[in-house]
Amino acid sequence: MRPLRSLLFAASVAMAVPVSAQDSPAAGVPLDLARARAAMLRDVRYDLTLRIPADRSARITGRMVVTTTIERVTGPLVLDFAEPAEAVRSVIANGSDRAHRHANTHIVIDAAALRPGPNTVAIDFVAGDGPLNRGADFLYSLFVPARAHRAFPCIDQPDVKARVSLTLEIPATWQAVANGAERSRAESNGRATVRFAETEPLSTYVMAFAAGAMQIETATRGGRTFRMFHRENDAAKITRNRDAIFDLHASSIAWLEDYTGVRYPWGKFDFFLVPAFQFGGMEHPGAIFYNATTMLLDESATQAQTLGRASLIAHETAHMWFGDLVTMRWFDDVWTKEVYANFFAARIVNPSFPALDHELRFLLQHYPGAYDIDRTAGTHPIRQELQNLDEAGTLYGNIIYQKAPIVMRQLELLVGAEAFRAGMREYIRRFSFANATWPELIQILDGLVEADLAAWSQVWVEREGRPQLRATATRDAAGALTSLVIEQRDPGGRGLVWPQLLHVVVGTAAGTRTFPVRMTGARAEVPGVEGLRDVRFVLPTGGGLAYGDVVLDDASRAALLATLPDLPDAVTRGAAIVTLAEELVERRVTPAQWMAMALVAMPRERDEQVLQRLASTTVSVFWRRLSPVERDAQVVALERVLRDGLAAASTRTAKALWFSTLVDVARTSDTLAWLARVWKRDDKVEGLPLAEPDETNLAFELALRGVDGWPAILDGQQARITNPDRAARFAFVRPALDADPGVRDGAFAALARPENRRREPWVLDMLNYLHHPLRGDRGERYVAEALNMLDEIRSTGDIFFPKRWLDATLRWHQSPAVAATVRGFLATRPDYPPRLKRIVLQAADDVLRAGR
Repeated sequence: MRPLRSLLFAASVAMAVPVSAQDSPAAGVPLDLARARAAMLRDVRYDLTLRIPADRSARITGRMVVTTTIERVTGPLVLDFAEPAEAVRSVIANGSDRAHRHANTHIVIDAAALRPGPNTVAIDFVAGDGPLNRGADFLYSLFVPARAHRAFPCIDQPDVKARVSLTLEIPATWQAVANGAERSRAESNGRATVRFAETEPLSTYVMAFAAGAMQIETATRGGRTFRMFHRENDAAKITRNRDAIFDLHASSIAWLEDYTGVRYPWGKFDFFLVPAFQFGGMEHPGAIFYNATTMLLDESATQAQTLGRASLIAHETAHMWFGDLVTMRWFDDVWTKEVYANFFAARIVNPSFPALDHELRFLLQHYPGAYDIDRTAGTHPIRQELQNLDEAGTLYGNIIYQKAPIVMRQLELLVGAEAFRAGMREYIRRFSFANATWPELIQILDGLVEADLAAWSQVWVEREGRPQLRATATRDAAGALTSLVIEQRDPGGRGLVWPQLLHVVVGTAAGTRTFPVRMTGARAEVPGVEGLRDVRFVLPTGGGLAYGDVVLDDASRAALLATLPDLPDAVTRGAAIVTLAEELVERRVTPAQWMAMALVAMPRERDEQVLQRLASTTVSVFWRRLSPVERDAQVVALERVLRDGLAAASTRTAKALWFSTLVDVARTSDTLAWLARVWKRDDKVEGLPLAEPDETNLAFELALRGVDGWPAILDGQQARITNPDRAARFAFVRPALDADPGVRDGAFAALARPENRRREPWVLDMLNYLHHPLRGDRGERYVAEALNMLDEIRSTGDIFFPKRWLDATLRWHQSPAVAATVRGFLATRPDYPPRLKRIVLQAADDVLRAGR
């Protein structure tokens, strides 16, 4: 147990703040301004009214009344509002209408108009449309990470929580949902006024509302009423999914209440299934928003999709405690809310899937995604510095969502499950409806154990990268092991050591044995291996625990490639696949070796989680690492394996996996002709009913391959779609499938306009098809402009995760020309924003490796 004074001092917001932070605030939400406001304001309340017209081209107007208690007036009161000055129609501060000015993206209330004690500021304004996601007959807000002030005036930082009273004036035919419970609804002259109850204190980034043409499903579980808002017109799809969705929410709440010892803190529980939602979900207290596609599964859903839905519901529900009830003080700790939610989600789903290997699930869900970033030159620490919330969107990514849960599991293993739970309960109790930092949690846990958690955190959380791990064996004259040593080194040359628990699997002619090893230094002896004979391989990643770039010795690599299907348990096979995939990226396994292994292993694999990872990696190798000539040489055998697997699969979820993989790689005339018959409904996939989204995907893939009659297939599919939201998505993406390069060029050019980037999933789908390898090098011409647009995309926020824009642009490319384009882009911009440069290096890692 060590004092954390230095860490806690860095996290403190009670430090002295220059008056200029309030007098002349910089644009966005700068840290110095945030600290000043957090120190000055108490008991903030918002009373917000928005008047929403039916016509989405007409502006939304509103009135915001901010009340707050000021203990001591230390400067002006700065409210955030990113709209131009003319959008502010009136400001009355404590009765005065002459005590304000517009500065950068703020409304500044003069200090002379403020007083110790209660203060009231009323603002009439024209709302900004950017974060309100307006469609033809519905809209929804999305204010994360600091976009509320782009819609209305507020104090847009996480550590100034407010109680919110919301009133929406909407068309009478619309429904509405928000954080608070609906208190009243009055209709007159075709309009409805909906008033919502005041909320508990919450941060602006989780304020939420949606209004429009929606249907409502209601259910009761455990005495609690749940409401599901949606826009799905397929009644059978709703019926098929509704009970599972409600059940998963109820079980998540029950688990979290038991684990934390705190009852669900937000009163009512609603959620809205949003068409083309930017994320999987968003944790608005009392009104979670989900991507409708992830919730409303088709009969052809794979096991991964079913598990994904359960994990997503558990994740967003966990945020009701971790993120909403206790919120990070500043977005440098945004990772904490995500890691708690992801870490606990893995536990929450366990009882709903008792037959599933959840250690395997954790391994496959987190390690590959974490490695995708941590191996690149653009990697970064889990905890990142942040000076302005305008840049908070660039903090998100796989290091937060995937590496951090791995690190959290290592922390739990270090302190013990009971001490960890006790620490989390104290954390929730101490900071409920308030804010906390990562060092404050470490301080709590540090008081419960003897380990030096501050030093542990410094390596795993505050520093970037991963160790390189190697196993070295020594043998006696008879070939029996005399010792086995695991060594780690810091590839960055900093001398860092990552303390972690490993399960080392040793494979012999007699079978496999697992040996636990706790690494606290640069090397560790594996105990108990002496005398082992006929050792075939050493796998340091057994049990799915070790984190790092594992360099296999030649004999182990060859043995795992040759005998993967013979490994006795699914976790070991999964760990071997993840390890070999990393060796593939690092050029220690060749694409030909991977394909040879996969063609043998896939038909023999019976665990759907392992098969999913094996198949998805094989599809990636097929398109991204084989040349066109090599693909032609492999495709017949690969299609045969997939079609045989489809025919032999005994479960619907397994059939869905085999079929979707076949569609992804189909090239031969026989397979394409069969798929065309399936789309036309002249043939079928035995045991696998296809839904409208399946047929849409199939139509797109057939058009991409230019099968005979592809325009008629697209026309026919468009006619089959009855849901207006899915029809709009189809029409948006379709130009990317056109055989005419000019049409595709026009589709890409249209993305230069921000209004055409508002539906992020549609944009990413379009880019995926524009850059597909089957388009040859035509997609290369879009790369330079996509790079040029990155900073604007970060600024406008239409693509919340800027890396997704570049991933969809660069994923398929392997040519030296594209690598040169990326290098040239960075070389000519030495002052390019560091966070964006990291994103470029992350997304371009594979093409830069190939283009060396």
